[in-house]
Amino acid sequence: MAQVEDRDDTIVSFSQGTRMLFYLMSPNETLFAEVEQVPQYVKQATPFFIGMILLEGLLGWLKTGDLLIKINDGTTSLSAGMMSRLPELFMRSLEVSSYIYVWNNFHILELPWDSAWTWWLAFLGVDFGYYWVHRCSHELNILWAAHQVHHSSEYYNLTTALRQSVTQQFASWVFYLPMALIIPPSVFAVHIQFNLLYQFWIHTEFVRDLGPLEWILNTPSHHRVHHGRNRYCIDKNYGGTLIIWDRMLGTFAPEDDKVIYGLTHPINTFDILSVEFEYYTYLLKQFISANGITHKLSVIFSGPGWTPGKPRLGDPEDLPEITGEEVPHNPHWSSALQAYVHVQFLLVLVNYNNLFATEHMLSQTTVLLITGYILLTLTILGYIMDLSPNAALWEMSRCLLMLALNRFGYISSMVPLLDLATEVYGLRLTPHYNSSTSNPPSLRRLISLSQSLHFAPPLLKVEATLLESISSVCG
Repeated sequence: MAQVEDRDDTIVSFSQGTRMLFYLMSPNETLFAEVEQVPQYVKQATPFFIGMILLEGLLGWLKTGDLLIKINDGTTSLSAGMMSRLPELFMRSLEVSSYIYVWNNFHILELPWDSAWTWWLAFLGVDFGYYWVHRCSHELNILWAAHQVHHSSEYYNLTTALRQSVTQQFASWVFYLPMALIIPPSVFAVHIQFNLLYQFWIHTEFVRDLGPLEWILNTPSHHRVHHGRNRYCIDKNYGGTLIIWDRMLGTFAPEDDKVIYGLTHPINTFDILSVEFEYYTYLLKQFISANGITHKLSVIFSGPGWTPGKPRLGDPEDLPEITGEEVPHNPHWSSALQAYVHVQFLLVLVNYNNLFATEHMLSQTTVLLITGYILLTLTILGYIMDLSPNAALWEMSRCLLMLALNRFGYISSMVPLLDLATEVYGLRLTPHYNSSTSNPPSLRRLISLSQSLHFAPPLLKVEATLLESISSVCG
C-alpha cells in the first residue's frame, strides 16, 4: 500500500468514498503538483471498508441465517491487514520513495502532471505493473512466500481483501520503476492507491455477473477464479482493475465449476505468525535440502509447485483433486469464547488506530512498545482460535501485561468499559494458575495491585462467567 503525506482531510462524503472504491474519481479531482499534496485515499476509505464488511455480513445472515464471515477467519484476515501496515510506523512506503528517487535522478521525459492524458496513461501503467507484480508473486517461490498469505483463507468475502502480507511490499516496488522515467510521482501516488482500493470490493460472492463489463474489468467473478484452488483456477486472472492483460497474455479463465477457495494445501491455523512466516521456514528447509546450486536456485525462483524433474511452474496433475465438497477449516468453539476474542480484538483495534493517529507525538520507544503489544495480542488471539493447549496461560500473561501498560499510561482505551474484559480475565484466571504453579514475588505484587481495583459488581459477574470459558476450553 502506498503511503503519502498525512493530511487533515480524512473525512469524505459518501459519494466520494464510494467513487474511490470503484475507481470512479475523475482526473480533475485527483491531479496534484506535488506528491505531498496527494490525500491518503486508503485511509479515507477505511470507514467504507468497515461499512461494506458489515453490510456483506448482514446480507449473508439474512440470506442463509448463518454468519457469512466467521469470527476466527475474519479476525485472522483483519490481523494480517493490521500487520501489513505496521512498517509504515518506521519507514516510508518503498513504492513511493523508490519511485521518487528514480524520478528525481533518471527521468527522461516530464509529462505534465495536470494533463488528463498523463492521468490515463498512469492508470494503464499502474494496472499493467500490478499485473506483473501479481503474476510474479505466483510464479516465483520467494515472492509466493509473501503472497500466499492473501490466498490462505478458505472463505471469500470482503475481509479476505484485507488479508495482506507484511513482507510483500518489500518486492512490489521494483515493478513500477519504469513508469518513473516519464510519469510524475504525484500522479503515480494517486493511482497506486486507487488500484488497491478497487480490488477491495471484488472479494465477494454476492455479485455474480456484470455482463459486458466482464470483458474489460476485473470483476468478482474473475477474482473468485483467481482465489480458487481448483485446477482450472491455478495461476489465472492476475489483473488488478482490468482483465484485458490476462486476455492478451493467456492467463485468463472464466468462472466455471464451483470454486473452492484457499491454498492447494490448506494451512489449517489462525495463528497469524504461522500465516505470515511459516512458508518462509518451509522454503528455507527446501533450499537447504536441495542438491546442487541449480536446484537450490530453482527452489527460490521457480513456482511453488516445482520439484526436480518437473516444469518450472510445476505439473497441474500433481495438484490435489477437488471434489466440490471440501469443508473450510473451522473448529468448533463456544459462543462465549467467540465473544471474548471479539472483545479483545476490538480493544487492540482501538489501540492500533490510536497508535497511527498519535505516532508523530510519541517517542520511538513508546511506538515500539505498543507495536510489540499489538503483535503479541494478535498472535495470542490466534492461539485461542486454534484452541491451543497453552492459550490460556499466554492470554493470562498478556492481560496482566496490558493491565500494567494501561496503568503506566502506555496504552489506553477510547472505550473504558471494554478494558474490563481484560482486567476481569487477568483477575479471575490468575487463581486458576496459582493452584498449580508457583508465582514469583513480582507477579504476586502485580496480582495484589490488580485486586485492589474496583469494578461494577453486576458487570463483573457477567464478564467473569463469560471469559472464564477460555480456561476450560484451552487450558
